[in-house]
Amino acid sequence: MWALCLAALLIISITHWVYRWRNPRCHGKLPPGSMGLPLLGETLQFFTPNTSSDIPPFIKKRMKRYGPIFRTNLVGRPVIISTDPDLNYFVFQQEGNLFQSWYPDTFTEIFGKQNVGSLHGVMYKYLKNMVLHLFGPESLKKMIPEVEQAALSRLQQWSCQDITELKDATASMIFDLTAKKLISYDSNKSSENLRENFVAFIQGLISFPLDIPGTAYHKCLQGRKNAMRMLKNMLQERRAESQKQPVDFFDYVLEELKKEGTILTEGIALDLMFVLLFASFETTSLAITLAMKFLSDHPLVLKQLTEEHEMIIKQREIADSGLTWKEYKSMTFTFQFINETVRLANIVPGIFRKAVREINFKGYTIPAGWAVMVCPPAVHLNPAKYEDPVAFNPRRWEGVEVSSASKHFMAFGGGMRFCVGTDFTKVQMAVFLHCLVTKYRWEAIKGGDIVRTPGLQFPNGFHVKIMEKDTRNRKQHYIAADA
Repeated sequence: MWALCLAALLIISITHWVYRWRNPRCHGKLPPGSMGLPLLGETLQFFTPNTSSDIPPFIKKRMKRYGPIFRTNLVGRPVIISTDPDLNYFVFQQEGNLFQSWYPDTFTEIFGKQNVGSLHGVMYKYLKNMVLHLFGPESLKKMIPEVEQAALSRLQQWSCQDITELKDATASMIFDLTAKKLISYDSNKSSENLRENFVAFIQGLISFPLDIPGTAYHKCLQGRKNAMRMLKNMLQERRAESQKQPVDFFDYVLEELKKEGTILTEGIALDLMFVLLFASFETTSLAITLAMKFLSDHPLVLKQLTEEHEMIIKQREIADSGLTWKEYKSMTFTFQFINETVRLANIVPGIFRKAVREINFKGYTIPAGWAVMVCPPAVHLNPAKYEDPVAFNPRRWEGVEVSSASKHFMAFGGGMRFCVGTDFTKVQMAVFLHCLVTKYRWEAIKGGDIVRTPGLQFPNGFHVKIMEKDTRNRKQHYIAADA
């Protein structure tokens, strides 16, 4: 009898628990949606790779069923997903008041508990100003010759190879350039390969959080651990060196750590260096790879881009002189091309925030403590704003000034956390394109050595293989630069 009563009580408790899971308490009206399975939620469906250039299937299916604002549960956390431009803009504008930056615990574990994306208030503003010291306009002006030299050097190197995997090659180029500016790292002189650790980190970045040897997630954590060990050793070596003039961003960080009463800690400094190294090369290399694909698919766009850059050279007194800041700022069509590339790339398919207190918006209630995921792909591929949204058309940006995020364009985040590395990304893309179309003559091809994927062919037979898995699997590049 007692056993029967206990069994009945257990069944009632489990039933009640499942009901409460599927129907969370709320003082108002929650957005429609499903909370999925207990504990697991809809995590597995969410992490299903997107193999198209369209809105991720997880999002698109629920938009059709529930509308632009809906609820779900990811890795045990209730989440409101927004594809609504008004709510997205509201979230960004109210950061620090009604919302704050937030990412799932697994991402915090990967990027560090004190990474810039998880910090708020005074500390975040302090770190942002530090990063602007590196990526501000005055620093970028001085950086252009280095970016140009790096691009020319790699293009020459690739021209001697039969086949080059562009995503990996551009990631290597950008990582070496960024690591040099940040920590004076030279892969040719170092006994350890820092980039290999980031490759392992990225491959497991979006994976089921199972920390068991052999899993992608475990390799991701090991990649971070090894990279952080190398950064910490570098920090200790710098501290042991005699006083010298600052030569890179690491020296600048060390000077900040030495200041009396500084709020910067060694842990925060190392996490900052890690995030900057990751964000600066992974996202930009993907954007450049897609840019090359778009050029190969659209010869008229290539022709117009080439004409713009050839005109820059024609107007010089000395044709072979290096690119200047004034010339960079004059690249009108190039910037239209870059905007269209990052709009379709959707490198960051989700930006997370957390409601600080209960919020009412368009008849729905967002409970305090719930996460909100802003979905840029749904904004960038909205047919109400962009005619034929999945088509590549740089001309749609004619006369459109994009200096920060808006309701309809948020490729670099938005609000107070608008990516401070945005201009650095644009400089790298623009300078690379300048070197590509002015120093070499090439045409788009299909077939041959480029199996099932479009590629590029230079006159000397140099082929660039654009890997399909890198250009189409958006979920592999999830976090990116939301700092």
